[in-house]
Amino acid sequence: MVHLCEAHGVSQRRACDVLQIERSTVRYLSRRGDDAELRDAIKRVSRELRRFGCRRIHVMIAREGFEVNHKKVRRIYREEKLQVRRRGGRKRALGTRKPMVLPDSPNQRWSLDFVSDALTDGRRFRILAVVDDFSRENLVLVADTSLSGQRVARELDRIVAERGLPKTIVSDNGTEFTSMAILKWVQDTGIDWHYIAPGKPQQNGFIHCPADDARIVERGKLQRQATGNASMKRCLEHWVTPAKRLKNGRGITTGADHIQH
Repeated sequence: MVHLCEAHGVSQRRACDVLQIERSTVRYLSRRGDDAELRDAIKRVSRELRRFGCRRIHVMIAREGFEVNHKKVRRIYREEKLQVRRRGGRKRALGTRKPMVLPDSPNQRWSLDFVSDALTDGRRFRILAVVDDFSRENLVLVADTSLSGQRVARELDRIVAERGLPKTIVSDNGTEFTSMAILKWVQDTGIDWHYIAPGKPQQNGFIHCPADDARIVERGKLQRQATGNASMKRCLEHWVTPAKRLKNGRGITTGADHIQH
């Protein structure tokens, strides 16, 4: 339209008639704001959680008080070119860079992780372990052939009902711990969930102990005669309760005894 007006000296009305477009479309001026604060929040979250896509970033910024549509977050996400790059062959430390605060009393920080093995009939099973980093208590051992993010959230609700909310929960970047169910649970409870850097299990050393993991799995192997999940679960429940045994394996010392001494 501008070319017609300048090259042929016609009016804007005539140029719009020739091109068959409305003058209101040509004269429209966008009133959309630059959303500088929202853009800064999206870029900050994407820097801290580099493996999170736009849907999970939308959950994180909603937790900070931004009431925006997920489509707007996706548009800004693309404009800023924040798309998650595909992983290469070598693991890189792309996790959260925030330092963790060391616990100085019980129920301040919990650690979560999975251990796995197989029954004699070939069926795989996994065990969710939750440990109090200060008292070194095994808070729960949950065994099943499938443990989703929703199941993890339900088990955490059960522990919270008994012990109260911790200040921090530490885990790796597994799909169960980064699922939408866990992100929603964190948003509802307000707990600070810390993700360790990928390929750095030593950052979650309280629960990443090969000897302890082997002992937990051996407890599950007591039911390797393929007698079913119910027997395996009863075995693990007997191991965890009522003693709440320490995860450092020092005899039969309980977490409660450790706190008292």
